[in-house]
Amino acid sequence: DRRYRYDPAQYLIATIELPIASWIVEASQERPYLGLVLALDPALVGSVLVEAGHPAPRGPSAVTAVDVSPLDARLLDAVVRLVRLLDWPADARFLAPLLKREIVYRLLMGEQGGRLGHIAGMSGSTHRIAEAVGRLRKGFDRPLRIEDVAGELGMSVSGFHHHFKAVTAMSPLQFQKQLRLQEARRLMLGEHLDAASAGYRVGYDDASHFSREYKRLFGAPPLRDAQRLREAAWASPGM
Repeated sequence: DRRYRYDPAQYLIATIELPIASWIVEASQERPYLGLVLALDPALVGSVLVEAGHPAPRGPSAVTAVDVSPLDARLLDAVVRLVRLLDWPADARFLAPLLKREIVYRLLMGEQGGRLGHIAGMSGSTHRIAEAVGRLRKGFDRPLRIEDVAGELGMSVSGFHHHFKAVTAMSPLQFQKQLRLQEARRLMLGEHLDAASAGYRVGYDDASHFSREYKRLFGAPPLRDAQRLREAAWASPGM
C-alpha cells in the first residue's frame, strides 16, 4: 500500500527487486518518458565506502527495499556526464568507470547513504532476505512453505516473517501473491491470454479465487481491468 512519486527532480534506490506497479503520468511523442537505470556493483560500493572512510553497516539491521529522495545538483551533473558518453564511445571506456564511482560517492554522501551501504555487504538479515526474494521470484507459481524457506536460510519462522516484512513491507505470502497477480496482468495485456488461462499459468487452480484476489489488488475483475488499461493507453497523448 505504499506509493512513491518519482519525477525528474528525484532519484530512487532499490536494494531488492520488488513486485511494483508503475504508472507514467506524462509522456508524448514530442516529450517521451526517458529513464536511466544504473546497476550498483556491491564491490564498487564497498570500495568507495572504504576510500571515503565510511565503513559498511554491520549488525542485524534491515532496511526498506525502495526509497525516493531529492536529486541534488552535483549528483545530477555526474549522471548527465555519464549519459553524454553515449555520444563518445571512445571516451566511455576510460571515463565511465570514473563517473560511476563519482555517482556512488554522491549517493553515499546523500540522504540514502545508509541504505546504500547495505548493498556493499548485504549485512545481517538483509542478505538472507535478498536470497529469499530471489527464490520466491523464481518459483512464484509453486506452493510456498514458509517453514522450508526459513529453515534453508537458517532463520526461525517468526524471525523470517519479521525481517522479510521490514525489508519488503509485505509478508512472504503477500509478496508471492503480488508476483502472481502482476504476472497474470502482464500475460493478459502482453500475450492476450484470457483470465482463466492467465490465472492457471501463475499458479491459481480456482478461477473464481483468482478473480477475487485480482479484484482485491487492482480494483476490478481481470478482463475489465485489462480492457481499462488498454483504453487508457490508447487515450494517452501521442498514442
